[in-house]
Amino acid sequence: MNVEVHGLTKAFGSITAVTDLSFEAKAGNVTGFLGPNGAGKTTTIRMMIDHVAPTCGSVTIGGRRYRDIPRPTTVVGAVFDAASFHPQHSARDHLRIYAAMGGYPSGRVEDLLSLLGLAGAAGRRTGGFSTGMRQRLNLATALLGDPRVLLLDEPSNGLDPEGMAWLRSFLRDLADEGRTILVSSHVLSEVQQVADDVVVIRQGRLLAAGSLHELSGTTQAVLVRTPDATELRPILSRQAHRVDTTSPQDLRVRGLDPARIADLAAAHGLRVHGLTTEHRSLEEIFLDLTGERTNA
Repeated sequence: MNVEVHGLTKAFGSITAVTDLSFEAKAGNVTGFLGPNGAGKTTTIRMMIDHVAPTCGSVTIGGRRYRDIPRPTTVVGAVFDAASFHPQHSARDHLRIYAAMGGYPSGRVEDLLSLLGLAGAAGRRTGGFSTGMRQRLNLATALLGDPRVLLLDEPSNGLDPEGMAWLRSFLRDLADEGRTILVSSHVLSEVQQVADDVVVIRQGRLLAAGSLHELSGTTQAVLVRTPDATELRPILSRQAHRVDTTSPQDLRVRGLDPARIADLAAAHGLRVHGLTTEHRSLEEIFLDLTGERTNA
């Protein structure tokens, strides 16, 4: 069940939070939804489930708008970092209330307490929960209807390394069942370990969308060692996405593969003494796309 975002725009008075945003989150995949703080990620997710009305554009989930889905919590589950619980309620009480509201069997509560690792704390008041435990309870609440789509806003906040490893495995298992998982996160190293696809936005506008492999390819860097760097740089710059001089004899080239760089150098009688493909992390890709890296 794919989630399709079409030309989504949201203005709050004179401030436009999201502008003409379009992308797709596919069934069976974990899609990382990335952007600097204030990029419009949370606003976008809230528009997906009608918590915020878009100024224009639309979101469809399995071809239907959220408001047109009968019993939408059986199709879409959402987790927001700012979710709150009644501090005097236990985790079990909280889930039982939401299960009753949604018309779900009480047995679902016990299943989720076990699945989310909360069985031992089921009787404790949520007011004493750690941030990580609250995140698990958020996720349990979203899963009450056994939805095929999960929209998660910063689900790893407050989790320790063990909790993050558990979350990665849990989300991977859900996606492998054919569910659609959209994860907004600022922990890029975690996203890189679990995401199939990535959507990157800045100031509410799309910068890039595609698989991690595709994005790595579009921003892939090749390190070129050449005594003719001054002459070679303008030649490569005419075809490359970007060329940086990192030392008098070294260039970093994005947007050309090593074979093409070698051919261009040979065609102009210039020397190349080394070509090395640079393996780059999601964090480096993100910083380049958002323009937050200081240019060399």
